[in-house]
Amino acid sequence: MAQRAAQSGEAKSGRANTGRANTGEARSGEAPALRRPRPSAKGEQTRARLLAAARELLAGDGSTPFTTRNVAALGGVTHGMCHYHFANRTDLIVALVESIRPEWITPLEEAVAGPGTFAERAERVVGLLAEPEAGDLARVHAALHWFAAGDERVRECLEAEYRRWRECFVALFRVLADEHDGAFDPRPLGEAAAAGTDGLAAFQSLGAAVDPAPVMRALVFGLAAGAA
Repeated sequence: MAQRAAQSGEAKSGRANTGRANTGEARSGEAPALRRPRPSAKGEQTRARLLAAARELLAGDGSTPFTTRNVAALGGVTHGMCHYHFANRTDLIVALVESIRPEWITPLEEAVAGPGTFAERAERVVGLLAEPEAGDLARVHAALHWFAAGDERVRECLEAEYRRWRECFVALFRVLADEHDGAFDPRPLGEAAAAGTDGLAAFQSLGAAVDPAPVMRALVFGLAAGAA
């Protein structure tokens, strides 16, 4: 028994020494950099399918409730896989808001940021806003507004996107202000142009027969003439 106890003690001591040695090695060596795993191509494809299905469902006639289960079914994935990518419906809607930015806000930012005078940039903006929206984008926006009324996270996300969109018009009129040596504050003019554009979009969403190009040109250049 004494021999077994001695052997047991040696084993424990050996394990302890090994643990201390390993700890020392870990501390003395440089800690490896933590890397966040990149999403797989398949995972990105699944996420894109879910966002496309969410968009299709939001732009629909409203007969199918917007739930993660229905989005998963429309996207051809399991409900569990939907919740792997999006914890809940709110996460899915927020991701959808961000996913439409390249169609909605980015082109306007690029039109304003491009080279040229105020008049040249304003013509680009007018031309861009006179183009018809993607067929479902207006319906998607209407549905997002409805969800924003009852979900604080969706409201905050959508408001941030609209704020970014309005800043495009402020940036446009800042170019005009710089051309006049800062003679006026560009923000009220930019906000007014954004509000007028919102109103035009609301008319168009209801099917009003309005030619957007002359309306936008009158709005933007009319505000500019009043400021100058």
